[in-house]
Amino acid sequence: MVGVRAATVTDLPDVMNVLDGAVLEADAAAVRDHIADDAVLVAVADDDRNRVLGALVLDGVFIDAVAVRRRRRGQGIGTALVEAAGERRERLTASFDADLRPFYEGLDFDIESTGDPGRLWGKRE
Repeated sequence: MVGVRAATVTDLPDVMNVLDGAVLEADAAAVRDHIADDAVLVAVADDDRNRVLGALVLDGVFIDAVAVRRRRRGQGIGTALVEAAGERRERLTASFDADLRPFYEGLDFDIESTGDPGRLWGKRE
């Protein structure tokens, strides 16, 4: 089982490791600032609340990044992170690669083209 909680500054190395593992560009200083603003969530194993399995970074209502450790993908961790973010924000938006469309559609995002080939925009209210 997995739980979701707000990240702390001590989680920063693990958060960056998860984001880097997903080949997402993220600036550690910016992520640290988002942690201070209570805008970074981590998915943790229920048996070890310090073992970070996934991370989500919010910039206002925009999902700046969401990533799950490679070996833990397909287990609902990304979904749990987005759902927890939705409990903290009245609406969510995201920009993502077209191959992630089923993930965001499954989370009730309305999706439209960005005009940039292979990129989509989604919002959930």
